[in-house]
Amino acid sequence: MAEPKPEEISHPPMDQLQGLEYCIDSNPSWGEAIALGFQHYILALGTAVMIPSFLVPLMGGTDDDKVRVVQTLLFVEGINTLLQTLFGTRLPTVIGGSYAFMVPIISIIHDTTLLNIEDNHMSFLYTMRAVQGALIVASSIQIILGYSQMWAICTRFFSPLGMIPVIALVGFGLFDKGFPVVGRCIEIGIPMLILFIAFSQYLKNFHTKQLPILERFALIISITVIWAYAHLLTASGAYKHRPELTQLNCRTDKANLISSAPWIKIPYPLQWGAPTFDAGHAFGMMAAVLVSLIESTGSYKAAARLASATPPPAHILSRGIGWQGIGILLDGLFGTLTGSTVSVENVGLLGSTRVGSRRVIQISAGFMIFFSILGKFGALFASIPFTIFAAVYCVLFGIVASVGLSFMQFTNMNSMRNLFIIGVALFLGLSVPEYYREYTAKALHGPAHTRAVWFNDFLNTIFFSSPTVALIVAVLLDNTLDYKDSARDRGMPWWANFRTFKGDSRSEEFYSLPFNLNRFFPPS
Repeated sequence: MAEPKPEEISHPPMDQLQGLEYCIDSNPSWGEAIALGFQHYILALGTAVMIPSFLVPLMGGTDDDKVRVVQTLLFVEGINTLLQTLFGTRLPTVIGGSYAFMVPIISIIHDTTLLNIEDNHMSFLYTMRAVQGALIVASSIQIILGYSQMWAICTRFFSPLGMIPVIALVGFGLFDKGFPVVGRCIEIGIPMLILFIAFSQYLKNFHTKQLPILERFALIISITVIWAYAHLLTASGAYKHRPELTQLNCRTDKANLISSAPWIKIPYPLQWGAPTFDAGHAFGMMAAVLVSLIESTGSYKAAARLASATPPPAHILSRGIGWQGIGILLDGLFGTLTGSTVSVENVGLLGSTRVGSRRVIQISAGFMIFFSILGKFGALFASIPFTIFAAVYCVLFGIVASVGLSFMQFTNMNSMRNLFIIGVALFLGLSVPEYYREYTAKALHGPAHTRAVWFNDFLNTIFFSSPTVALIVAVLLDNTLDYKDSARDRGMPWWANFRTFKGDSRSEEFYSLPFNLNRFFPPS
């Protein structure tokens, strides 16, 4: 038997991911793009409904309040997504609500001055205004770091090696939103997971008019089938005598969104009243803004790869963070009850559909704005049980995580130094937040528990985030451990081409501003 050739054993590293049907600046037909945009809109509903559904009752809000917050969040998501895809990084990323803001927001909810308000509706309004004020102040962090190019300077310390655990944990770090939620309603979650994998992978070669319809629209088809199945179980009385938690996760009529939603309602700034400002609340919220910045940086790099683009130059990344800061400012002005970050599940959907087109994401932003104004129609889609979304997350978060692992091809994985850094960063990135979660569940407060509430919020928020812990560990080790003699092992020669806008000729194709705006804002 002949000896295998070297090229038959290993695979050469590739700047751009191959095998995508449409990359960032190529577009499917208008009909296909609209259907794909609607699919991204449906996927974005999971987080947009889940966060208000958890927080609004804690604030004393009613179902009417919850619906208004969901509508407002979707409306601002649409605006932020358009701004990011037009003027920010220009990557095909949906800008959605972030779980990173939960810790400081829950801390605001438990502020004694707000808890002492007896009227539930007034308690909701005053808490909302306090959250708005904190978001408005904290948004300045991303605006300053982004537009001053300070974040671009920070990224000089990031190597492909350091980014592996960060991007990987952008996906893996959300494991608690996956199968643990599927397990709350196995009879819906498992069929959804199996059906989505079957359509998107095993039946992907099924074509209708030369279109791989099952692969391209696996999400919308499988959600439709399982949603109808869940409605059938609900209507037949299958959950009539089941525990309340089971009913909440399985029934299709427990969200109370459709009955509470108005037919037409346009969200507007300061609709909840004038925001209130408190230094302690703002400091705690700043930690969430920093976490959002780090998580989004990992997501932007994953989105660039899944859109078959080159890595975004430091200037472009910083510009995107600046616009994301503007997005958080809009969150505070409109009152969305959370800040903004890149929607990880929508990044994963780029890989699942093999369509990384920017136009598709811009169309999805149009759907968000349209259905947030037409309340009843939006509420119909928003009433999909969250278990169905969790089943899809099991696949899509995994795709994003694997993109992070794919950066290993640019580094020397036969180096003990590199193995040490990646292993320790990945392990601590999973282990530290898990410790914080378990501690909080038992003690009903985080491990940081001093008299300075803002300090507690800051530390607890930082260490609740897997990508943030991974970044701290990986970047620190990568820049202090034998770093002078390991540039090639770290992947720096490959990375250097994409550090500046003019370092690679393809950057102009992928990241130039529209309407010839580069004349007025020349990239560095």
